[in-house]
Amino acid sequence: MLTPSLLLALLAGCQATPTGENSVARAQERDTTITVAVVDTAEQSAKVDFEGWLSRFRREALAEGISASTLARALEGLRYRPRVIELDRSQPEFVRPIWQYLDSAVSSTRVTNGRQRLAEHRATARETEQRFGVPAEVIVAIWGIESNYGGNFGDFSTLEALATLAFDGRRRDFARAELLAALRILDAGDISSERMLGSWAGAMGHTQFIPSSFEAYAVDGDGDGRRDIWGSIPDVMASTANYLDRAGWKPGQPWGTEVRLPDDFDYARTELTHRQSSREWAERGVRTLDGESLPDFEMASVLVPGGAEGPAFLVGPNFRAILRYNNATSYALAVGTLADEIAGRGGVVQGWPREQRPLSRSQVREMQRLLNQRGFEVGVPDGIMGPNTRRGLREFQAAIGTTPDGFATVSLLERLQR
Repeated sequence: MLTPSLLLALLAGCQATPTGENSVARAQERDTTITVAVVDTAEQSAKVDFEGWLSRFRREALAEGISASTLARALEGLRYRPRVIELDRSQPEFVRPIWQYLDSAVSSTRVTNGRQRLAEHRATARETEQRFGVPAEVIVAIWGIESNYGGNFGDFSTLEALATLAFDGRRRDFARAELLAALRILDAGDISSERMLGSWAGAMGHTQFIPSSFEAYAVDGDGDGRRDIWGSIPDVMASTANYLDRAGWKPGQPWGTEVRLPDDFDYARTELTHRQSSREWAERGVRTLDGESLPDFEMASVLVPGGAEGPAFLVGPNFRAILRYNNATSYALAVGTLADEIAGRGGVVQGWPREQRPLSRSQVREMQRLLNQRGFEVGVPDGIMGPNTRRGLREFQAAIGTTPDGFATVSLLERLQR
């Protein structure tokens, strides 16, 4: 362990100005020694603090109804995981455009593997579909996107990940609540702590339920008395379908369809919050690609995630149910299109504006700052393209005479900068 006196001695040793190659090498070696020693000391300090926090949490969990035997088994030897904090605090500067996300999420390999998984588990999938009304290909699509059909659902201990986040993460109260939910799952006997594995953020098993979602939606699909989303495919499928059913899935309806928009379409209407019937959309000139009738939705939205130059989609309540699983338009679109391809219905037809360079988060913040400066109020710059930013961008586009689709591009940022 690095003591204060040793640290001072090491620092003092580096203050001299060595000459010659050997002296330079020795100085570099001392610098490396200090860096490693300081990092080791910081991690050791965090470990000590974590153990104190864990001791207090154990008492609190016991008071909140977690059994002493579960706490003894689950928390004994639990480690602080610095890598979890590193991942929690990292935020990529560049966000992939939706077409790149879909290229990966709905790749030909994933489609082929999805068809194979559906064939292997067809009886279970069909039984689950009859029970919950969620199509088998949708269940398999979520399985594919969440964990690549079980090939990668994470090898972090859920307990260690959530305990680390509850101790030192950005959303400590949320992580603490999820940790308690994980302990209740152990208390119920659904899984052992050794098998409770998942992502660094606490999402678990084949279809990546967080513990509170497991408590609310996990289902025993194979009748063995346990809900096992790590090892039982019937449980995985039933739990996923139950989640979507409870989220408002409408049996017999598609998630949506690709459409063509008229030349004079009002792109201010392309927000999920703007909903009207398929009949009303048809009256505004919205058409399917093949000229057939639009799906019969009572409340539907038109989305153009790639702007006016990209494909357009009419989406209904089942798209919104998928969003309850993961609240990202790109995710819901990936699930819908992967399900379509697994079922042989084909994927997205219209091309994406692949020539457009994606904006980094700092560029989005700059765009937001400049829009505010010019009077197109979008709120506090945060680097996220939300509905307020899209609205302000559409107003700016209308003012300069370009199609007001709210799709952020480098060329629009450059216009703002000029």
